[in-house]
Amino acid sequence: MDRQRNFLLFAAMAAAATLPAAAQTASTVGSGAGETHSAAAIPDFSRAWNHPAFPWFEPPASGPGPITNLSRWPEQRAQNQGGSAALPASKVGISNYDQLVGDYKNPILQPWAAAVVKRFGEMSLAGITYPNASNQCWPHPMLFVYKLAGMTMFQQPDRVTMLYGGGGEVRRVRLNDSHPSQLKPSWYGDSVGHYEGDTLVIDTVGVKTDRPYAMIDLFGTPYTDKLHVVERYRLRDYDQVKDALERNRKENWLFNGDAWTGHERDKFLQAHVTVEDAGVFTAPWTATLTYAPANGGGEGVCAENRHEYYNNKDSDVPKADKPDF
Repeated sequence: MDRQRNFLLFAAMAAAATLPAAAQTASTVGSGAGETHSAAAIPDFSRAWNHPAFPWFEPPASGPGPITNLSRWPEQRAQNQGGSAALPASKVGISNYDQLVGDYKNPILQPWAAAVVKRFGEMSLAGITYPNASNQCWPHPMLFVYKLAGMTMFQQPDRVTMLYGGGGEVRRVRLNDSHPSQLKPSWYGDSVGHYEGDTLVIDTVGVKTDRPYAMIDLFGTPYTDKLHVVERYRLRDYDQVKDALERNRKENWLFNGDAWTGHERDKFLQAHVTVEDAGVFTAPWTATLTYAPANGGGEGVCAENRHEYYNNKDSDVPKADKPDF
């Protein structure tokens, strides 16, 4: 039933997305911008995009950035049967996906949040794969949803819809609107957007906190009801994103290889993300995500399974000596 519902949703949005961006009516930018743009100025973001990198954020060139991994791999290698590069830990190189040890000494973390990140890192160093929204098949909160490398965007005159991971996770962005005064928290938060020239700006608040696996990244970094995320999406040429791609190669494991090379003549979709949470961080921080064009994405299904693909073995779960009936 879930597969059928996701397919019907995908088909309906795909039909709506056939309206070209240039056909959208002119609108007044919401969220206090107070500026009107002609429809012809609105770029066309509607297509499938891909950012196959773990943990995922491209650190900024300067200023406060996201939590990064203290455990590193000395080099990039292609994904193997076990699901990781399977290299020994190092102090230099890219983020070690086999050991997710968040930098709890990062000054952007408040002491209590640093203690949470440190505890998760100690578990990972002990060989424990701690549960998160991904490996437990729960809805991914912002910003954890970026873990799903594939993203398809659909634009309509009054909304933008974003499908992650083959349609299993759906974000809906209302255009030219404001957050309600009585906001009910939800899995992905309340997102409102507007266009500023060639940029789609999305403002998100109200991400649900009373849920299991309330973390914004693979290092267990927590968030509170004060989480506020601003995304700025633009179509960029290769020369405009090559510095971010270089930071990506130095920081993240490219588990499907370099998906960006070969697209130098294409447009890239770059999201500049600003994150603030007065309950967790001492200051706002920024990062980028640079998406390469993708040929499309299949349907993704997350199902409970005791087979650990990342270790290529079955979990040691409790077993009965004899059947119950």
